[in-house]
Amino acid sequence: MFYIVLSIICSVSVGALLKFSKRYSFDIIQVIAVNYILALGLCYITFRPDASVVNSSSPWKIYIGLAILLPSVFLLLASSIKHIGIVKTDIAQRLSLFIPILAAYFIFKENFTTLKLMGLIVGFPAIFLTLSKKQSDTQENRWIFPVLVLLGFGIIDILFKQIALEKSIPYTTSLFIVFCGALVLALCFTIYSVFVKKNLIQWKNIIIGAFLGILNFGNILFYLKAHKAFSENPSTVFAAMNLGVIVLGSLVGIVAFKEKVTLKNYIGIVLALGSIVLITLSQIQGK
Repeated sequence: MFYIVLSIICSVSVGALLKFSKRYSFDIIQVIAVNYILALGLCYITFRPDASVVNSSSPWKIYIGLAILLPSVFLLLASSIKHIGIVKTDIAQRLSLFIPILAAYFIFKENFTTLKLMGLIVGFPAIFLTLSKKQSDTQENRWIFPVLVLLGFGIIDILFKQIALEKSIPYTTSLFIVFCGALVLALCFTIYSVFVKKNLIQWKNIIIGAFLGILNFGNILFYLKAHKAFSENPSTVFAAMNLGVIVLGSLVGIVAFKEKVTLKNYIGIVLALGSIVLITLSQIQGK
């Protein structure tokens, strides 16, 4: 359980760090690029990936898709946290699990259990209630950011699960390749920002990006270690991680950053927790 707690803390800390972008006006593009430099280096040092096993028959379409999606969704994540806060963004990110569940049913023709169906039924109103804002705020259409975060992380989850099915290449090696591609795209964004938009490279962006890279990699590392520790019961990791991020993220957003949460939002948070519990129970039942 220690690894799960560390993974939850790293995940919520990423959101908290991005929240400061509104207060301190750092360049999120430079921050993301530095983040991937650190994450890539830590991935190499920790996992010692063997790039020689990667060849022309490797799942390059998935690698490229993830390399494009990761930094792009990171930008959306930062925008969502900046505009609507940690509470709603974290819930949108966690409820992205609906996307692979729906894909499993409609694309991979897996059967839906009663509990999983109930989880989805409870989860959809949770999304709308959590993202509900006052009429004056809806005119700005800021809800589009968490919706895109939900869709983006859902697609990323599907692609990572496809990589996990690739038996000829270790998962950590695939992760290293994806990080390499994400770094290339992030550097392209940075070059455009510096030379076209004339945004100067600043030390504060490098420092924050380094912290973000450590937290981002820590989240992945501890999550993988938690799955290894609970290899006989992965549903425990799934439930604890999703529930923990929603609860801690909500506390940090409401208490530390004084984010405004309405009664509808609170009901949405409770429904989101209930949805994850039902989906977790369906996974346990399916064994």
